[in-house]
Amino acid sequence: MSATATSGSTVPAAYYASRPTIKIDGREVATLGEDVLISLLVEETRLGLSRCEMHLLNWGPKDGDVTFQFFDCALLDFGKELGVVFGPHSTAAQIFTGVITAIEGHYPAQRAPEVTILAEDRLQELRMTRRTRTFEDVSDADVFRRVAADHALTPQIDADGPTHRVLVQVNQSDLAFLRERAAAIDAELWIADGTLHVQTRGRRRGGGVELAWGSTLLEFTVLADLAHQRSTVKVSGWDVAAKQAIDVEAGDSAISGELNGGQSGSALLASALDERHERIYGFMPRTTAEARAYAEAAYRERARRFLRGVGIADGNPAIRVGTRLKLSELGPIFDGNYDVTVARHSFDLQHGYRTTFEVERPWIAS
Repeated sequence: MSATATSGSTVPAAYYASRPTIKIDGREVATLGEDVLISLLVEETRLGLSRCEMHLLNWGPKDGDVTFQFFDCALLDFGKELGVVFGPHSTAAQIFTGVITAIEGHYPAQRAPEVTILAEDRLQELRMTRRTRTFEDVSDADVFRRVAADHALTPQIDADGPTHRVLVQVNQSDLAFLRERAAAIDAELWIADGTLHVQTRGRRRGGGVELAWGSTLLEFTVLADLAHQRSTVKVSGWDVAAKQAIDVEAGDSAISGELNGGQSGSALLASALDERHERIYGFMPRTTAEARAYAEAAYRERARRFLRGVGIADGNPAIRVGTRLKLSELGPIFDGNYDVTVARHSFDLQHGYRTTFEVERPWIAS
């Protein structure tokens, strides 16, 4: 049994059977959610490519004999679609859809045989496709659309970026290349229902959930750390067409819209220690717009990691990457909103359904 907080609430819902619902090729398979399920984990990160790990008892009665349950590949086989639904009936959500990519056998010394099923979402197609190619006079949105078409995915792009004279994919997987392009314009990518989503980090909002320590927030550890903060990030290059040097700088103004009235790590760095500036080398922008986008993306990535936290909550399918968590009962310094960057939904026989998450934000309360 487990209890969960609904979106926007710290009040636990009524207790419910916390075992997930498992679907194979879109069909619910009740036997996989009953006595044979030992544990299950679904993990998603802001880099995209969600994964699922399902651990099952693999020994019992079958066809008049006592034998292995899942080695005939009739139910669980490579390439079959695996879906996972968590939560009570009224708020249940399918939090994973992918295909089985690995099957692992376990043969313990003093227990019955077990099997682990590993699955990944459709971004694994991009991970397994490696290319070398050139794009000319394209925006990053153009590149995302091109790669989406290569994999029969529908693109949904909500991200700004400069037009590039040349972009080169050199012996990279399509997934690594898109991750690189997304990071350069402060965007994230993920896949859902055959759609490739690319959205600027500041625009991605997956709803809100409130958690309170001592209630629906079971554990939480948070660190405010100046070690990797910078006052500014600078990028240099050469504009071939204009025949002039490029030198741009990104600072606190790049993150000001996300500070929620608090104090940034950059501001605290200057007041508590001293200003610290960083210049990025190894990246050669060809236009000022390209350099500025890259500098601001790099600055924001550092700034948002000023506060980083790891927590455990009652199982809640509303906690996903992109969700805004409002955490309370942590004291005035650490109370407030955080962005989820990693979400892990797990079931096991000891704890039932729990959600573990990683969060970050660029400010501390003044």
